[in-house]
Amino acid sequence: MSKLLELEKLGQSVWFDFIRRSLILSGELQKLIDTGVRGVTSNPAIFEKAIAGSDDYDMAIKELIKTDKSIDEIYEALAVEDISMAADVLKNVYATTDGKDGYVSLEVNPHLADETEKTITEATRLFETLSRPNVMIKVPATPAGIPAITHLIGAGVNVNVTLIFGLENYKAVAEAYLLGLEKLAETGPSARNGHAVNQVASVASFFVSRVDTAVDKALHKKNAHELQGKIAIANSKIAYAEFKSIFSGSRWEKLKDKGARVQRVLWASTSSKNPNYPATLYVDELIGPDTVNTLPPATLDSFMEQGVVAQTLTQGVDDARRQIGELAELGIDLKAITQQLQDDGVIAFSEPFDALMQSLSIKRERLLAA
Repeated sequence: MSKLLELEKLGQSVWFDFIRRSLILSGELQKLIDTGVRGVTSNPAIFEKAIAGSDDYDMAIKELIKTDKSIDEIYEALAVEDISMAADVLKNVYATTDGKDGYVSLEVNPHLADETEKTITEATRLFETLSRPNVMIKVPATPAGIPAITHLIGAGVNVNVTLIFGLENYKAVAEAYLLGLEKLAETGPSARNGHAVNQVASVASFFVSRVDTAVDKALHKKNAHELQGKIAIANSKIAYAEFKSIFSGSRWEKLKDKGARVQRVLWASTSSKNPNYPATLYVDELIGPDTVNTLPPATLDSFMEQGVVAQTLTQGVDDARRQIGELAELGIDLKAITQQLQDDGVIAFSEPFDALMQSLSIKRERLLAA
């Protein structure tokens, strides 16, 4: 039995944080599914590498040029086709897990991170265009994104909430999800092919390794090296404890009685950025029920080779709280750091999106000339 299937027995699903047309057409994605991969995530940086960094898409781009499409329309057509094909490959996973897994995620334009109504419009349009039950639309957990999440869940749209770094932000995301479920239970879905309250799904993508990258720098300045490499895990374990608290009690039970699903926590940014840390640090230490870990190719390979399967997420929570307390005593503001990480994350996704548009423009001119 593969380690991914062992994780599944402990209640954690592994998704693959990568997409490229050749991955789907070659049958490699199906092989990953056979090994235990249960979903796929994408982001603008991944699409930039796939489309601009290969010739996989040249023939498709040529055909799209003939229809006189704009650069934005060419990108969307390429992305929608990739997401659609991946969703079709994963449809059996979606069926056999009763809609728990088998999802593929597509992000809204990152430049809409501060615009609620435009985010709602684009997310709804993408969901309806893809017209597949196992597609999630990625929406950032920015102040403008939070009300969009409530609206989209209330309309029956599956949502992958991204760029969550801090505890308070996570709590706001979970509240937005619950409000959306309550609206959906009352009014039913309004999006075309939208899901009912017992079918709609969402994950809260909580970013991990980047927290250590930022906090370790602050700790180095304080000459407090004993906490380095520990705060990201501590932050995540406290968020998971909050998840268990939120999805219990009378409010949740009313929704659960109507078939509602919990909004699983998805661990994102789980590759080790520090070469001195184990490659599987942010996988091994975050294993627990009702969670997802989305792994880039290198981290997935490392986990298959050297990862340790054990339920770790509920272990050492008191230590985690103590470590966060010690951080505050040192005068390091974790809330400010996680907010800055979210702000930087929006930029980090906007820049490859813009680079992709520029690359498509150059490729379009080159193909036209050829």
